[in-house]
Amino acid sequence: MSIDLVLFILMIGSTVYAIFSHRLLNAAVALGLSSALLAIIFFRLQAPFAAGFELSVGAGLISLLFIMAISLARKGKS
Repeated sequence: MSIDLVLFILMIGSTVYAIFSHRLLNAAVALGLSSALLAIIFFRLQAPFAAGFELSVGAGLISLLFIMAISLARKGKS
């Protein structure tokens, strides 16, 4: 029970940090961390397919696309 509460608090904390962060790269990494923590919560709730999908798409693919877009946009500025 206490592990679930700690995971939930960490997930909410990383989500709030992603929302209010002024640096886009830090926000994208925090969003990936939030998705990874959500996947762990799904796995602990005995939903392995939802956890695998969230980990591969939410934490992996979407975060990677955000980080690539941020790095490409910064190269275009300078």
